[in-house]
Amino acid sequence: MAGHSKWAQIKRKKGATDAKRGNLFTKLARAIQVAAREGGGDPAGNAALANAIQKAKEARMPKDNIERAIAKGTGTDSSAEQIEEVVYEGYGPGGVAILVEALTDNRNRTGSEVRHAFTKAGGSLGEPGSVAWNFEKKGLVLVDADRYSEDDLMPAIDAGAEDVAIDDDVYEVIAEPSDLTAVREALEQAGVEINASELTMRASNRVPVDEGHVAALMRLIDTLEDHDDVAAVHANYDVDAAVLERVLA
Repeated sequence: MAGHSKWAQIKRKKGATDAKRGNLFTKLARAIQVAAREGGGDPAGNAALANAIQKAKEARMPKDNIERAIAKGTGTDSSAEQIEEVVYEGYGPGGVAILVEALTDNRNRTGSEVRHAFTKAGGSLGEPGSVAWNFEKKGLVLVDADRYSEDDLMPAIDAGAEDVAIDDDVYEVIAEPSDLTAVREALEQAGVEINASELTMRASNRVPVDEGHVAALMRLIDTLEDHDDVAAVHANYDVDAAVLERVLA
């Protein structure tokens, strides 16, 4: 796992997150809309919706916007645009498997632009199923390992977390998607400050990446994440945290 969560941590410290981009609320609203359409409008029984709402609240998205997105997803708002979820699979520099989750109203446009991003970076877009086998949906909570010990995270295990791993100075608390909300709330009630929590596609096997490929790989990931229609990017790279620090310096 070396460097994987560290990349997210470094970007947050540098302010290079969606919060700096004007399309944040659009992405959040689309995620809420699709989650509500596929699993219903009650977050108590819909882990994906609960996660999307939590992200929206963390970004200070207005309550009205959240409720409007849920209404569009459940069909009570007849003016809703047709947003569909599309997953793209490919390989980036260094042979890294990349899974791209997109929410789009124009599948052809988004597919063409995602393919262009891969090609420009020296990677390639693959066929459906080419890399998805290497990823499994999990709930993920990130906690600062410099501030807390593993013992501090025991409430997460009691709440249903499967495992606690460490990636450089970041603890990764892993849970089933349906247990993510309970795990996050257990940590918060125990006084543990959470850096981030989300549903993610976690790779079962990781690929060590030579330093010469790291900059190009991270540029590709950033390009994909910056795309208006891209909701999430998952990759199975294994890069030393010190290398990531140099790349972002």
